[in-house]
Amino acid sequence: MSPAIMKYFGTLTTKAGSVATFKFEYLTTLGIAAIVIFLGRFLVAHSKVLRKYAIPAPVVSGIIISIIIAIIKGSGIIAFKFDTKIMKDLCQNLFFLCVGYGFSTQLIKKAGGKLVVAIAVAACLLITLQDILGVVVGNLVGLHPLLALQCSSASMSGGVGTASAFGPIFEARGAADATTVGVAAGTMGNIMGSLIGGPVAAFLIHRHHLKADPNDQPQAETKETINKLDNQRMVVAFAYSLLFAAIGMPIYCLLDNIPMISMPKFIGCLFAGAICRNILEAMGKDTYVPEFNAIQDMFLELYLALVLMTIDITALAPVAGQMGVVLLAQAIFMALFGILVSYNVFGRDYGAAVMTAGNCGWGCGSGPNAVANEKAVMEEYGWHTVAWVLYPSWSVICDDIYNPIFLSIFSNFVL
Repeated sequence: MSPAIMKYFGTLTTKAGSVATFKFEYLTTLGIAAIVIFLGRFLVAHSKVLRKYAIPAPVVSGIIISIIIAIIKGSGIIAFKFDTKIMKDLCQNLFFLCVGYGFSTQLIKKAGGKLVVAIAVAACLLITLQDILGVVVGNLVGLHPLLALQCSSASMSGGVGTASAFGPIFEARGAADATTVGVAAGTMGNIMGSLIGGPVAAFLIHRHHLKADPNDQPQAETKETINKLDNQRMVVAFAYSLLFAAIGMPIYCLLDNIPMISMPKFIGCLFAGAICRNILEAMGKDTYVPEFNAIQDMFLELYLALVLMTIDITALAPVAGQMGVVLLAQAIFMALFGILVSYNVFGRDYGAAVMTAGNCGWGCGSGPNAVANEKAVMEEYGWHTVAWVLYPSWSVICDDIYNPIFLSIFSNFVL
């Protein structure tokens, strides 16, 4: 392909002594992400195993694409990159805006204060134990304690964002390449969390013979009439989502400037969604719930496709040894924590199993993983309103408050 034509699809960069890199421009990148979504849905639809263990569709195809790209790069042919920065940021923030928008005070009353407290306690306990386990295993394999923390709650519960935030802090304290290790661990965590959650929930559902309540249905399906697609309502809901996300920025500004706490941007959007939803309800206004659910699903699938297809597996090679041991321990611990702690604390019912899948998602990866895990489980076994609306948003809020505080304090005692 000639350079004149190639420029319409991306930019080719060559450097002597290294593999040539082609970076796709953003529309082509989105087109590839769409292929990932279609491929994932096709594979899940034609695989009883994937459906049984509730593996999210974009995760399946995203891993396949990232492996293919890694093989091509490793063979020295060419390295592919994608223009995803703005789109991933947009997808993540609008997705969490919609998650927060589902956080209604009416739902809290329905769920009960006991469950709300239980989720908070479980989240804080998980973060604490992850860091203790990481440091202990890290010491056994000779890994720097701060790098071990980067493979613990910083990247597991906190995800790539928290690990990236603490990387420079730990590097300044003597942990070389802490940012690289944290990002690599967070990347692996996204994969681990997506692969663990569904099988853990399936195990609990079959072992305890759990079933969904047929009377518990999404709000959009509780009415006798079928909601038809209405362009006007969809445009208004989308405009609302953009406005509410913008309202999230001053909230993010306030939270991010709390001393010794590093907050991700999406937490402001999450709070904004919850606040705006309850204001609309208090005013008796239309909340456009079906439309917001559609927006949430669209941006979740696109976000997961963009994240998984752009994972650079080759970047994990230099830190695969000691880091791999710690991450394996974290994965086993997360599965056991979900089965032995989360399920029992959350109520020992079908909803508890769904929330346990979500727990594995954010406990080893990120908030979107929690929602993707729950979505995959419910598509196979049945709906649960409290698990879908309450758990992801509330657990992420607890994590983003407690995790940075505990990491900052605990890291002072491990050196």
